This record gives sequence, C-alpha cells and structure tokens, in this order.
Amino acid sequence: MPAKPALVLVPGLLCDRYVWEPQIAALSADHDITVPDLMGHDSITGMAQHVLSAAPQTFALAGHSMGARVALEMMRMAPERIERLALLDTGIHPQQPGEREKRMALVNVAQTQGMGALADLWLPPMVYADGPRAAELMAELRAMVLRREPRNFADQVAALLGRPDAAEGLAAINCPVLIGVGRHDTWSPPAQHEAIAALIPQARYVVFEDSGHMSTVETPDAVSAALADWLRSA
Repeated sequence: MPAKPALVLVPGLLCDRYVWEPQIAALSADHDITVPDLMGHDSITGMAQHVLSAAPQTFALAGHSMGARVALEMMRMAPERIERLALLDTGIHPQQPGEREKRMALVNVAQTQGMGALADLWLPPMVYADGPRAAELMAELRAMVLRREPRNFADQVAALLGRPDAAEGLAAINCPVLIGVGRHDTWSPPAQHEAIAALIPQARYVVFEDSGHMSTVETPDAVSAALADWLRSA
C-alpha cells in the first residue's frame, strides 16, 4: 500500500494538538498527520527550523494563528518542500504600536498570578461568545493553557514580538493556498485575511461563520471541509 501524503498542522500561541483534533479525525484516513510541539523556542525562525527538521521531505502545511506565521517562515526557508499551504486566523503585519506593552502585561500576569489567571484574561476574546460551542470550548481551551508554563508563554511572546516580515515573498508562492478566518475573529479579523489573500496568486479565501479566532475547534466541520477541498485542489 502506498504511503499516505503528509500533512503538518502547526498550532498557535500556547496551543497544542487539541486545537487540531477535529481535523485529525476528519483527515487522517487519507493523510499522515503530524502536529509539532513549538515549546522551547523563542523565535519564529527557530520554530520553523524545528518543524522542518522533523518533517517529511515534502508535505502539505497548515498553520493556525502564530502557527501560520511559522508556516510562512517555513515556506520562505524551504518552498520546494511545501506542496500546499493553509493559513488560518493569522496576520502578516509587523509589530504594532503598543503591542509590546500589551503582550508583556499578559506575560506578567502569567508569571505573577499563574496560567489560570492568564487563561481567564486572554481566552474570552478568542472565542465567539454566541457560537454554538462557546461555553464548552472555554473550559477545554482553559485546560489546554494550564498544560503550559509561564516560561512557555514568555518564549512564544518573545517570538511574536521579534517576528520576521511575513509579507515578504507572498507573491512568489505558487502552490495551492487556503486563507481562512472566523467571521467574528476580532484578534485577526476577516479584512486582514482578504488583504493576505490578495497578495498570494490564486489563493482561496474562506470565512467560517459562527467562529472567532479559534476556528479549528469553534467550527470544526467547516474548517475540516475547507481543508479537505484544499488538499484535493490542483
């Protein structure tokens, strides 16, 4: 039996395999799926190198939030290895005015009050409050955050604050690309994704209704269907 094509799913800030579980269930029959652990790295480039070092020679690549920034850095570093690219609930903009202060205030909460306090402050804006699974998801996402430590959060915030220019090279991407976002994602809004899609030739842009920033678990069926279409696209 021939080997199944490889699919690498890169999680976002403080996230782990949990955020991709619906897609793993939906797509694993036809794809060999891996979800890398980004802990222990404090730069987007370091994360990208780590994922590339363990990935197959060629593969499809999807990233969510910070993970999509890692995916774009991987595309910059090794475009010949990436057969198709999906970017969900993310951005390409450089550090914004006041961003450092806001992110470091959250790091201070994690370090002085603990990961529970951080989860209670950071998670609510990430989920669409009127979504069908909002209450259930908040408990599950909080449990995920509690699996991390303050130093993990500090490392990943440092990576985001020192992120490379993600817009560089977008026009040169010539593989099938999916750009997806939750309709109610206030952290990385739809207009931001329309602008990204406009910079990538032949990119497909999809909006997930009834979802905020955590689209992979808020509207899992819609995200899985979009990824399945992307994986079949020529």
